[in-house]
Amino acid sequence: MTVTAIDHRNREYSISHAYGLAQAAQLAYQDEATIDQQAREWGFDRVRHHHTAFRPPFPLEDTQAYTMASDDMIVTAFRGTEPAQLRDWLSDVNTPPWPGPGGTGFMHYGFGEALKSVFPDVLEAVQEFRTNGQSLWFTGHSLGGALAMLAAARLYLEEPRLLADGVYTFGQPRTCDRLLAGAYNKAFTERTYRFVNNNDIVPQMPPEPVYTHVDAVRYIDSSGRVRDRMTVTGGLMDRVKGVTADPFAPASDGVRDHFMKNYLAALRDNLP
Repeated sequence: MTVTAIDHRNREYSISHAYGLAQAAQLAYQDEATIDQQAREWGFDRVRHHHTAFRPPFPLEDTQAYTMASDDMIVTAFRGTEPAQLRDWLSDVNTPPWPGPGGTGFMHYGFGEALKSVFPDVLEAVQEFRTNGQSLWFTGHSLGGALAMLAAARLYLEEPRLLADGVYTFGQPRTCDRLLAGAYNKAFTERTYRFVNNNDIVPQMPPEPVYTHVDAVRYIDSSGRVRDRMTVTGGLMDRVKGVTADPFAPASDGVRDHFMKNYLAALRDNLP
């Protein structure tokens, strides 16, 4: 992976900024020593790790995240999970909705429990590190994207109504019902960017109509181009193109498109 610096003073959407936060999301998969070293190289002098383990029968082993801070910027990145494990979990139609942050709407029960296990520590880190009016960002891939979105929602709806400057997610599953999504979209207009890579299987789960997506999508087409918008017909045709790109393994396209390395490659290729 080509590692580039993160612009600590940026507060606007750009592919460069998305690529920087995608790198932070990818870093969440690494061990603590690697995270600490890379954060320092990016210019973040404070790092706190968040980790909680679960007991069976909860379908996840743990929740992991980290928060890094400089004098200009704070980033919390949540780790994702294996595509096969997440796919099996999210396809379980028996998973109940759960009351959303601040009693607003409903969210996926598993996401809510996973976030609840680390949220107090995340909040404490943000409050401790935010001494200079720094911008605040949440990011994550896969399950980590769902937790990043819910962390920003919970911070805004339940705590001191602290509105994050941005939430960038990659391969995020459907996370909540329409009521919570609507409240979130109203608060996070031009602050949330949800990247979806062509036929990535995870954003297609859990099933509608119980769960829905938040705005605003950034679609990576079958040619690797990042699009701000896509017509329904154009999107369907492009997904078919992606499926048929590998005639020897068409069914693998949905999993292959979910890998974080492919999101990073696409964003890197779209850099100005």
